[in-house]
Amino acid sequence: MNLFLAALCAFQIIRKVPDLMEMFIPCTRSLLTEKNHGVLLATICLIQEMCERSPDTLNYFRKQLVPTLVRTLKNLIMTGYSPDHDVNKISDPFLQVKILRLMRVLGHGDKSASEAMNDIIAQVATNTETSKNVGHAILYEIVLTIMGIESDPGLRVLAVNILGRFLLNTDKDIRYVALNTLLRVVHADSKAVQRHRLTILDCLKDPDVSIQRRAIDLCFALTNHTNVCAMVKELLLYLESCDNEFKGDVCSNISIAAEKYAPNKRWHIDTMMKLLTTAGNYARDDVISSLVSLISQNPNLHTYAVVQLFSAMNGAMTQQPLVQVAFWTIGEYGDLLVTPEPSEDNPNPVTELELITVLQRALVNVTSTVQTKQMIINTLVKLTTRFTPTHLEKLKELIKFYSTNLNLELQQRSVEYSKICLQPMNIRSGLLDCMPVVPTNALSGTSNPDNLSHATDENNGIEIGDLNTAGGNVLSVSGSTNPSQSLTIFDLLGPESESDPQKISQNATNNHSDTGANLLDLLDVFAPSETLVPTNNQNSLRLFGAKAGFDAPINQPAPQPSLLDFNFVNDSSSGLINQVSSIPSITIYNSNEIKIVFNFEPDCTVIEGRFNIITIQLVATTTSLQPINSFEFQAAVPKSCQLQIFPPSSNIILCGSSSTPLTQVLKLSIPPKVRPRMKIRLQFTKNYETKTDELQLDEFPPVLWQ
Repeated sequence: MNLFLAALCAFQIIRKVPDLMEMFIPCTRSLLTEKNHGVLLATICLIQEMCERSPDTLNYFRKQLVPTLVRTLKNLIMTGYSPDHDVNKISDPFLQVKILRLMRVLGHGDKSASEAMNDIIAQVATNTETSKNVGHAILYEIVLTIMGIESDPGLRVLAVNILGRFLLNTDKDIRYVALNTLLRVVHADSKAVQRHRLTILDCLKDPDVSIQRRAIDLCFALTNHTNVCAMVKELLLYLESCDNEFKGDVCSNISIAAEKYAPNKRWHIDTMMKLLTTAGNYARDDVISSLVSLISQNPNLHTYAVVQLFSAMNGAMTQQPLVQVAFWTIGEYGDLLVTPEPSEDNPNPVTELELITVLQRALVNVTSTVQTKQMIINTLVKLTTRFTPTHLEKLKELIKFYSTNLNLELQQRSVEYSKICLQPMNIRSGLLDCMPVVPTNALSGTSNPDNLSHATDENNGIEIGDLNTAGGNVLSVSGSTNPSQSLTIFDLLGPESESDPQKISQNATNNHSDTGANLLDLLDVFAPSETLVPTNNQNSLRLFGAKAGFDAPINQPAPQPSLLDFNFVNDSSSGLINQVSSIPSITIYNSNEIKIVFNFEPDCTVIEGRFNIITIQLVATTTSLQPINSFEFQAAVPKSCQLQIFPPSSNIILCGSSSTPLTQVLKLSIPPKVRPRMKIRLQFTKNYETKTDELQLDEFPPVLWQ
């Protein structure tokens, strides 16, 4: 009893004063030879605490104790009945569990130690009785130990099969544990988990919502190029009957899976339309923008898409996401829907009058939201250049419908579009031409999800521009090299004393337009925007009438080189004078079981007389037992600096030490001798709860700016 109490006391001392650890190391090995199970339990707890607190102690015990632990565990399972320790015919399950946990610590990352444990772990796994919860507890620890050490592939298959047997258990708690553990190990051995795919899909029908949640996550983790069609089909069936609280997440995840693994574009479009039809009004904006982008990027499927969407929408006017996508597509490609001759993609063309009638019905439908009505008005004005003049007056009449509406946005669109309709066809055709190809998720103002490729284009980044609009910078989400197509939102940070207002105003006039005034603010601290109009757009202002001040000449500064164009670094005339060879990494965030590190590229160039260009790699990992979903990194810098954010490798931070971390590239430009600052906002979903965290980063390595 004294040894037992002494070991427990040492355990508590080490927790409070880790520096005293060394004085207890010599006696721990001898305590493992004791026959008293209480002493063994306390000693193993003490050793595990030492190993977790000191890497040197871990290496010492790894060499000394593995054979002793193997021998002790073997004696436990080979010993006959012992009334003092047996629980449901299993010899001291508490001690077995503690030994397995210590083995997991000692074997992690060490192949030789793991090899010494493989045989005894397999023996315990095959000999443990599973009729009672005691056996399940031991098998659960065995699974975690196998996946936590450098075990043989055969043992990993055995571990997954144990979890597969757990899924067939009638106890819902055991099924939940199995799903939760499979989710943790699926990235370590996906092929073995795939064998239990049908059993996992059956768990979607379980009445327990906790089991459904874990089964949903596991199904998406198992989806790949070979089974995407079958998995999406099953998930769409589940979407029809699942609780409303799940539909938004399931819909978004199906969209991501289809985007990443679609066998072809036509299947992808069909799946997205089926998804919108099934999810109804629970579909989120990211699904809508994903389908719009998909249609825009595939000209050969424009006719097929507009015909199928019109057919699906015509019988489901209450489903607003589907209606919005349909009317956007009709506005862009409505002429393909009313072609006079039938085709393979459009066997039964509709007439212009039939289409206008559908638009009129949707415009006055009581279920149509304000956003849908705005989209319909956009569609009507675009169709004035795509339809014959026969129905132009009818279209004008519908466009004017909301000219006196109390909703300011509807009224403004109606009045301004009515003015556009009065212009000659040569002016309207240019204003209302088809949109350029929409980059993935550009409509939602977010980076690409974990999509078809991890490769990124420099032109698809997120840039923080140098606009001096209402005293703040502008965040530009740009999908093309044409600055006039940028979407802008205001900077997080206030005026910076080092910035030059005149230079900022010049760059703003030359590099940006006001096309993004409707984007949501990043951190709710933005002021109203002020439109900047270049001189070459004066003629378009007269479309809305010669108002006071509209015809006045607008002074436009001479063009200045864009600070956001990072390609000039490669120009031989740029005058590179310095290169930073080694920059330490910094941890910018370590909370909510998420760790984010900034790694700085070694070749950070300094441009003489201008500013430094720094390439930063963001690396995000998690210690959570479940993956972190919908991760989004947003940032802003002072006006004296520039920031370009590229799409991440994924929007999911996978769990497990062997999982690939989420990465994202940032390019930061700072003037010489100016200390950079960055305001950061993180958004992510953890355990089905959306969280937001904000921080300010001031501690950049001095070598970057001194």
